[in-house]
Amino acid sequence: MQTIKDIQKIIKENLAVMVYFSAPTCNVCHALKPKLLEAIEKNFKDFKILSVDVSTCQDVSAHFSVFAIPTVLVFLDGKEFLRKSRHMSVDEVIREIKRPYEIMTS
Repeated sequence: MQTIKDIQKIIKENLAVMVYFSAPTCNVCHALKPKLLEAIEKNFKDFKILSVDVSTCQDVSAHFSVFAIPTVLVFLDGKEFLRKSRHMSVDEVIREIKRPYEIMTS
């Protein structure tokens, strides 16, 4: 289980971080997660991926203002760059990250 401090430290120390918020009872979360993780790993080699279970980490969810699941937060160079909740496609997430990520890593 990750604390707010742990997550903030990882965001600060890594160029690109995705935090995936979900819950065990969320079917959409479970369907989306493996597809999204696979696409991130395939397209971006330097991405750190964290998962947060909102049912056990309400303080973390509240800290990041996450009130719906699934929610994906992407941090680039320590700053929140992208926030997607509920209805998102894997392609859409990849497309929005691709250009700024390539600029940062080139």
